[in-house]
Amino acid sequence: MHIDWWTLGLQAVNALVLVWLLAHFLFTPIVKIVGERQQAAAALLADAEAARRAALDARQQAEADAARVAQQRGKALDEAAAEAGALKTSLIAAAHAEAERLRAAANAEIAAARRDAAQADARRASLFALEVAARLLERLPPEARVAGFIDGLAAELAKLPGDLRASLGHAGAPLRLVAARALSTVEQDDCQRAISKALGHEAVLSLGVDPAVLAGLELEAPHAIVRNSLRTDLSLLQAELLGREVSHD
Repeated sequence: MHIDWWTLGLQAVNALVLVWLLAHFLFTPIVKIVGERQQAAAALLADAEAARRAALDARQQAEADAARVAQQRGKALDEAAAEAGALKTSLIAAAHAEAERLRAAANAEIAAARRDAAQADARRASLFALEVAARLLERLPPEARVAGFIDGLAAELAKLPGDLRASLGHAGAPLRLVAARALSTVEQDDCQRAISKALGHEAVLSLGVDPAVLAGLELEAPHAIVRNSLRTDLSLLQAELLGREVSHD
């Protein structure tokens, strides 16, 4: 076999020239284009990653905002519920207080009405008693309306403190002796003796007449009043009746 070295050398040179041409005019631009495309792709990937991260951050922020809003809404609802509960409690307490006030006012009105009725009944009973007493006294002799009350008046006068009795019935301040009718001379003398004995000294009397006394005697002084009369007894009876009616209420 015969090898043509010139031909082989030329072919080798041609191959080297072809490789150089390919490397210079084809491979280098392609590599450059590929590099540029890789850089663009990397930039796009970086932008996409940045966008993904931004979207993720935005989502997380939105979720955090939603959670905060939900928490605030729950807190506002709790506060509103608490305020509503407090208002309800306050309204209920106010309603109870108003009901209690109305009940107390009603009870007070009822009690006042009962007292008024009791007082009216007592007044009617007192008037009736006075009427009955007056009719009964008409059947008694006039002397009985005075004589039977002298000793009782003296006994009540003797119960006063000694210094007070010693100051009563002097000339400068006579005692006023009131009866339902004018006293006879004998009755005046009897009253004078009984009162002077109870006072421990001679008493100066000033006589008066008041038909409302009905029967008995009433002794009046600037600092003391002593009564032994039917009017006083009826007044005490009326007060006792009123007291019993009030206590029953």
